[in-house]
Amino acid sequence: MAASPKRTKQRPTEGTPHVRVAVVGSGFGGIGAGVRLRRAGITDFVILERADAVGGTWRDNSYPGCACDVPSHLYSFSFAPNPDWPRSFSGQPDIRAYLERVTDTFGLRPHLRFNAEVTELRWEQEHTRWRITTAAGVWTADAVVSASGPLADPQIPELPGLAEFPGKVFHSSRWDHDYDLTGKRVAMVGTGASAAQIIPQIQPKVGRLTVFQRTPAWVLPRRDREISAAEKWLHAKLPPTGTLRRAALFALRELQVDAFVRRPGTLRLVEQLAVHNLHKGVADPELRARLTPDYRIGCKRILLSNTYYPALAAANTEVVSAGLTELRGSTLVAADGSEHEVDAIVFGTGFHVTDMPIAHRVFGIDGVSLATEWKDGLEALRGSTVRGFPNLFFVIGPNTGLGNSSMILMIESQLNYLVDALTTLAALGGGALQPTARAQRQWNLELQHRMSRTVWSTGGCRSWYQDEGGKNTVLWPASTSSFRRATRRLDLAEYEVVRQTAPVAEEALA
Repeated sequence: MAASPKRTKQRPTEGTPHVRVAVVGSGFGGIGAGVRLRRAGITDFVILERADAVGGTWRDNSYPGCACDVPSHLYSFSFAPNPDWPRSFSGQPDIRAYLERVTDTFGLRPHLRFNAEVTELRWEQEHTRWRITTAAGVWTADAVVSASGPLADPQIPELPGLAEFPGKVFHSSRWDHDYDLTGKRVAMVGTGASAAQIIPQIQPKVGRLTVFQRTPAWVLPRRDREISAAEKWLHAKLPPTGTLRRAALFALRELQVDAFVRRPGTLRLVEQLAVHNLHKGVADPELRARLTPDYRIGCKRILLSNTYYPALAAANTEVVSAGLTELRGSTLVAADGSEHEVDAIVFGTGFHVTDMPIAHRVFGIDGVSLATEWKDGLEALRGSTVRGFPNLFFVIGPNTGLGNSSMILMIESQLNYLVDALTTLAALGGGALQPTARAQRQWNLELQHRMSRTVWSTGGCRSWYQDEGGKNTVLWPASTSSFRRATRRLDLAEYEVVRQTAPVAEEALA
């Protein structure tokens, strides 16, 4: 008696490589995803990187003075401790070297595909897979991990006359190392975290530095120092000491969370420290007044620097308390009507964070773009998945950013969630997962309710954490421990399984 016909899933298009997982980006999120996939026994994956090396934002941002504002021993993977950090707050070259080392240590090189910028991600419902078009070819994948990150695409304002500016123009994340600023009249547009590191580095060498400041920032001292040889030896020979150091740094920052998310009033004490730091660094009362914020500390990102204020107070620096509005040849015109002649412009104007460019390249069920889905603001379930886009997982997705601690903690939590999702799918026998409308809506309603009492909502400022409608779609309004608990396991009750819709081939078995 003949056996019943066997139904098999349609094969990927002949000639198009197919993988179980495609990872987009090779910064901390992408490299972390590769490590976690391999440790979970999933080796059928590629990491698609638009550049020619790993590193993400730590590859792109190579401006003078670039460093992390999170302690080094906390700004590293828990599964890849580094006993050789040179400083308590390490610089860009050391962080990039760390990522290269992790890539080699965990055998990720064979999975990397460089110069493979993703131009389109399209869900193929008939095959329950993603078709990924890149500059290096086409792949199909059962699941996609978007780890391109929110600090990937620089934002330069559209200003009248900018295209006709005769001098040099570049963004802080695309620094032109071939252009010598020595003796030049340089404009620094923006006073955020990157600018606070760049300004002290270039001020001593430029002829004239004009800083365009729309809103002053709160600045605290940077407690940076060299890590001693004895400390390095101890962490290398006795790894638990490094673990203990990391745990102490983690606990300290967890204790700070309550002030940011539930009791912003307690930040007044921190504000007094920042005021003292300002008075210590700037003697001129008129300049101090212009550098004093009118909002609660923590509402915008707190800057850490011992050299920023002295650089702003230097004789060759002018602080313009207004944004740049237009250019007339080599003359820059500020919102207050003042005019400034410059030879070069450095934009420290941030990134496309609340309007991720990759959203315009992602097309889910029925061909709906992610940009359309997010037209009223970024939303995801647990910062990781979006309804209408099955088997698409985000690392550093909506509302997973932090205001006071290490993003690596959040990344590792989302990677746990990713691996559990893939394991669950395998147990279900295939298909794809997408969140239910109810689960995604409920998660975001609760999240925004929590957000309403945070310093980011009540502190009296407008920040890059908020979209055009004023909604904070960037930060996580609770502790990193609570996020880890929320993403420890995938709850199938929050998801529905999407199955293949195309006819399947039938194979008669004798």
